[in-house]
Amino acid sequence: MRAIERAIEALRVRAFGLDSNAGMRKGRFRAPAALRDRTQVFVGMGIRPRNMTLLMAPITAGGLPSRSLAKFPAPYLRNPSVPFLMQSSPLLDVHRSAGARLVGEGESANLLTYGDVPAEYTAALENCALFDSSSRGLLRVRGGERAEFLHHLLANDVRKLQPGQGNRTLLLTAQGKVRFDFDLWVREDCIELSTSPGEASALLQALDMYLFTEDVTLEDVSAEHAPLDLCGPKTEQVLAKALGKEVDLADRQEALIEIDGLAESGPSQVALQAMIVAGSPGYRVDAGPFATALWNKLLAAGAVPSGLVVADSLRCEAGHAQPGVDVSDAVYPQEARLEAAFSLEKGCYIGQEVVAKIDTYGGLNKRMMALSMDHDDPVPPGTELCIEENGELRKLGIVTSWAYSFALDKGLILAYVKRRHQEPGTVLELEGGLGRATIVELPLRTGTAAQ
Repeated sequence: MRAIERAIEALRVRAFGLDSNAGMRKGRFRAPAALRDRTQVFVGMGIRPRNMTLLMAPITAGGLPSRSLAKFPAPYLRNPSVPFLMQSSPLLDVHRSAGARLVGEGESANLLTYGDVPAEYTAALENCALFDSSSRGLLRVRGGERAEFLHHLLANDVRKLQPGQGNRTLLLTAQGKVRFDFDLWVREDCIELSTSPGEASALLQALDMYLFTEDVTLEDVSAEHAPLDLCGPKTEQVLAKALGKEVDLADRQEALIEIDGLAESGPSQVALQAMIVAGSPGYRVDAGPFATALWNKLLAAGAVPSGLVVADSLRCEAGHAQPGVDVSDAVYPQEARLEAAFSLEKGCYIGQEVVAKIDTYGGLNKRMMALSMDHDDPVPPGTELCIEENGELRKLGIVTSWAYSFALDKGLILAYVKRRHQEPGTVLELEGGLGRATIVELPLRTGTAAQ
């Protein structure tokens, strides 16, 4: 009970910027005052497998990195001048009615777990886990020059994609670092960009800066976007039963299908996309305003409702970076293991020259690594990794994510570690006597996929 109370207090403090402990007073996890009321959280929680006690969770709450950590990424809002407005999940009442555990208040709440975390994890490995991703944002790009416009800006190929195809792509800074990380889908009459929660408006503004006389229009249609994510070996069976159609798409393919039973007025269009979910092959399905009906259909077909606790465990075991948590404009794509999100063959785009030079000559100063902890207590994001040399601690990295790993039966962190200290088996100390971490090879289990 004390551990649960500790977890609730830690979540409240980090979600809402309340300064009630020494860790928070360091200032690493606090949002700028002007944004704090609108700052949303990305949550990672873990459990103790022996007593199922929920532990304190590290959360991104918009804190700016300290000057001494400027060379490392840190969890913070991407552009403090742009209001961070995230649409709420239309499923919150469904989750509350089912007794699910949430974090946050009111419409800004996020789903942590439906209560049985081990069962949710097992479903992702043996059955079908269902995640609520309905707070994501969406931009719709129209116009006769939409493909050319995006192709010359974004890091991944757009021109070669046909309707029904997509990819993960990046908008980089001129210095080749990651500004935005999102999913792109090509349709007959438009291109859609699915963003992390709260980032659609900022991405629209960023793209609009490059729009002059081109035949292109940009529209924020996040209110129409309510995706649900699924992964696990029985996902296609669950989808076929729920949608009434056979499902078999290659990775990054999309199908638009009409199904009955979501709206009283008749068939509804559902977007079905094959993609990576929580580090594993999976699907995203979007019925827009009929998300609740679709959620219920998927549950009836055998999907297991799951939350951010398990999503973080799965993606950390796969070594997958999460935008806004592990990825910021302090890192190059290669440092965050985002090789699948950019092209080295498409020609010029923003930041392309830097990305190409890194590929040709190497020289990365740091790279995201997975490290196993010597305990299963949470490690706050922003914690520094050190090694003792000549009686002094030398700083070699910084933690961005923590999760409980079922594969290791202990805590697991994702951290950026300096080169020459990235070999599996390398042991690093955590600042403040928080324990030791050992670099492990990725992925930690079978069934994962390259991001």
